[in-house]
Amino acid sequence: MNIRAHHIVLPALVALCVAAIMAASACRSHPAGSDVPYRLPDTLRVGTLYSPTSLFIFRGDTMGYEYDRVNNFARDKHIATEWVVARNMETMLELLDSGKIDIIAYEIPITAEYKGKVLHCGTQNVTHQVLVQRKQPKDSLVGDVTQLVGKDIYVEAGSKYESRLLNLDNEIGGGIRIHKISEDSLITEDLIEMVSRGKIPFTIVDSDIALLNRTYYSNIDISLAVSFQQRASWAVRHTDAPLADSVDAWSTLARSRKEYKNVLKRYFELGKRDEAYSDAEFLRPSKHRNSISPYDHIFRHYAETIGWDWKLLAAQAWIESRFDTTATSWAGARGLMQIMPGTARAYGIHPSELSDPEKSVSIATRSIKDLNAWLSRRVPDPVERRKFIIAAYNSGIGHIADAIALAQKHGKNPAVWAGNVEEAILWKSNPDYYNDEVCRFGYFRGRQTVAYVKKVLRQYALLSSK
Repeated sequence: MNIRAHHIVLPALVALCVAAIMAASACRSHPAGSDVPYRLPDTLRVGTLYSPTSLFIFRGDTMGYEYDRVNNFARDKHIATEWVVARNMETMLELLDSGKIDIIAYEIPITAEYKGKVLHCGTQNVTHQVLVQRKQPKDSLVGDVTQLVGKDIYVEAGSKYESRLLNLDNEIGGGIRIHKISEDSLITEDLIEMVSRGKIPFTIVDSDIALLNRTYYSNIDISLAVSFQQRASWAVRHTDAPLADSVDAWSTLARSRKEYKNVLKRYFELGKRDEAYSDAEFLRPSKHRNSISPYDHIFRHYAETIGWDWKLLAAQAWIESRFDTTATSWAGARGLMQIMPGTARAYGIHPSELSDPEKSVSIATRSIKDLNAWLSRRVPDPVERRKFIIAAYNSGIGHIADAIALAQKHGKNPAVWAGNVEEAILWKSNPDYYNDEVCRFGYFRGRQTVAYVKKVLRQYALLSSK
């Protein structure tokens, strides 16, 4: 069988030297007759799937809950990592079984079915399905599943959420009005957004996905569990018990537990900017001032180097940081123009210097210049291309390249943003699209980039009206 998988080059966490690591063996015993201490491989081959919780690429940097946890393990053990991103669970299990990867860094359910295929290891995450509803006074919230009788709940047709809802309806004697949504481009994340916007009253989703989305939509309530708990963890081959022991032992260390809490906080607790926007967040030009910000002279100077109106750079800076040179995002972007540390290094600037507004704008305009060079061959019209550049600044050029390819494949204009590539980047949160062979950069929450382009252009229009 030809196994299709993405082999991606990711930052390797390598110490100055690779020492032999003795694995803890309290949980499992070594193969009979073996008295040779177990040594971790110099490079741990890690399999995972693209997803909002495991691994994704944002502004050119690779990140993700599982990605960070494995890299913490590798750093502590002074080994490197090599990542293989499979297209689906079946392929990932085949990669493990064939010895092409050493460990699966993805939540593999701890069930009889999977116990026969893998050896679970590491921290066990416990999830359950929850009702997503808008926040309101406690006495108005649905606080018990019996209160779902007569309520309209929307779920993806054919999903596990539909199955659970049908079972729950049977358990409570019927009466739940179940709406099965079958639009090709619509997924669970879209339903959560629709609840947040008040377009639908309820949906059901796994608690980890609900927690993640609550960092974007602070007005949703996810307190009501509607299913039994499900345990899941990483996994190795049954023949790799010593590796499982090593992961288990590391997971119990105080340092590891502290790092685990930090990773949980980063992805599931820290607020991320809501992708919708209101008039309150825009900077209104003042009739009594001749300036927009304390950094207008910097915007003017560097805008000339790329042929942009300086007010467009100012608009970007406001949307990025509200002109706060000390701002740091959940993803690690810093400074006036919210530059990622990896981007700073690529342009020869140490991340510690990103609070310097001039260096921040300098990197931003150098990045814009490079994005323009790449996009000029694909989007001939300079006014249209500006929208693509703003989008790529937010998402990273890889996701824009994927969206262009998807747009072209599905009969849309790959050189027009609105209604074309703009729509295609929204598809990249759907595995049916981001696993398409024309996509190279996997999952992406495209709605944040669509909103970002609209915000920047609207802010620019406001500033230009002065």
